[in-house]
Amino acid sequence: MDKLIITAALTGNITLPVQTPHLPLTPQQIIDDAVRAAEAGAASVHIHARDPETGKPTTEPDVYREIATGIKARADVIVCVTTGGVTGMTAAQRVRVVPNLKPELATFNAGSMNFSIHPIVERYKDEDYKYPWEKEFALGLKEYIFSNNFADMEYFCTAMRENGTKPELEAYDVGHLYNIRYLIRQKLLDFPIWVQFVTGVLGGIGSALEDVIHMKHTADRLFGPENYKWSVIGAGYPAEFNLDTLAIIMGGHARVGLEDNIFVSKGVLARSNAELVAKVVRIAGELGREIATPDEARAILGLKGRDKVAY
Repeated sequence: MDKLIITAALTGNITLPVQTPHLPLTPQQIIDDAVRAAEAGAASVHIHARDPETGKPTTEPDVYREIATGIKARADVIVCVTTGGVTGMTAAQRVRVVPNLKPELATFNAGSMNFSIHPIVERYKDEDYKYPWEKEFALGLKEYIFSNNFADMEYFCTAMRENGTKPELEAYDVGHLYNIRYLIRQKLLDFPIWVQFVTGVLGGIGSALEDVIHMKHTADRLFGPENYKWSVIGAGYPAEFNLDTLAIIMGGHARVGLEDNIFVSKGVLARSNAELVAKVVRIAGELGREIATPDEARAILGLKGRDKVAY
């Protein structure tokens, strides 16, 4: 097996500040958390940006540059930027971070889907929310369709290829794997590919062990096991650690982070992304799987290297 690549997803777009006081929101908090996650064993950090005043997701290029530059100055970790965007953005607006920063790695969502966290509002009273936008944001996702149509995906493929950025292909369901195969057949994506099985999001595939095994068997059949590397995301607790353990055993790779799960154990909030990373490192150690350094992860994934980014 390859050494284990651990990705830390630091803040995301949909984790609400009301859920945990430990969510990094300002650029400096995100940078600090990225450095701690790298020190704990993460080879890659996945970054979204937040408005430093309101904590609301933002796509401002200057904020992304501040975060990416700050991480690079203090850690050798791979920086993977999001292209998920926010409601109403065009494909060009969502992917502009790629030509702006020319990162080693960027997310690539492999299909349209319902995507929501609206049931979460039932857990909190109005006075619990830290910011006035949180409840409305969560409820608004009930009518949200996360659009990643074929025209958008073609645009993303071109932008990433032109800038030497490897796509981190986010597959939220089995149909997304077939979309990826189509893009490969159209010569818009090149083998070897890097795929994340994203499970447990309302609107996508579930996070049972059988769901991941089904995704893996389908990917083997569509791509050939020699033509791709894979990682798994389990949204929520205990799915995050259950599925990371499965991936460790099966030869895949693991993602953790406050974007996906806020608990380090049952009912206990993680105090940082580094705490989540450290738990996966311990699990991997018990199972005899070595942890990849950032440079080892770059070699495994075929990345261009941190000296070729534009930040």
